Amino acid sequence: MSETFQILIADDHPLVRGALKQALSTELDNVTLYEAGSLFEAIEQIEAHKGDIDLVLLDLHMPGMNGFTGLFTLRASYPDIPISIVSASQDMPVVRRSIEYGASAFVPKSAPVDQIGLAVKTVLDGGMWMPDWARDAMENGPADDEATNLAEKIGQLTPQQLRVLNMLTEGKLNKQIAYELDVTEATVKAHVSAILRKLSVHSRTQAVIIARELQLQEPAIET
Repeated sequence: MSETFQILIADDHPLVRGALKQALSTELDNVTLYEAGSLFEAIEQIEAHKGDIDLVLLDLHMPGMNGFTGLFTLRASYPDIPISIVSASQDMPVVRRSIEYGASAFVPKSAPVDQIGLAVKTVLDGGMWMPDWARDAMENGPADDEATNLAEKIGQLTPQQLRVLNMLTEGKLNKQIAYELDVTEATVKAHVSAILRKLSVHSRTQAVIIARELQLQEPAIET
């Protein structure tokens, strides 16, 4: 690969970021690497290098992610930047949902260096990647219609609407949401109305129930 690629490693554990940096530096000839320890820092880095980030390696358990909500937020905010989930989990429901919800790859943190390099190269070339065992399970296992339906609904939300939905899930009132987003309460009410319409529900409670489907049910397991 003669082209220089710029990759953001978003993980809250410095040791994991260091291991990924070493793996990518070994596997890719020309690569510039950036780091982030939270979803907020990841967005800051993407904004600071606007238009230059070619790939984000994303940890699902990083602060600010709130389950898969962070993945949806990045996909909605930066649809042209592919995202590879790098996770300690190898549960098929997590793998399947990661792909259903817009990730271009799912890479176990325990994967060998050459597999990590192959995954990154595949995504940079415009493809999708997951381990063979996960691909076999995806192709031969039952379809997850619920995840597909949820992805279609959540995928309609704008980045700001995703932020509002996230705050609704945290139990915040319109006044609190307006303060944190620096908007009027009328704007928040408009966002909530749009969220209810796009999710095909009639109350904030129903919207929160749907949003909680994006949470990760299994405990974080770090390598």
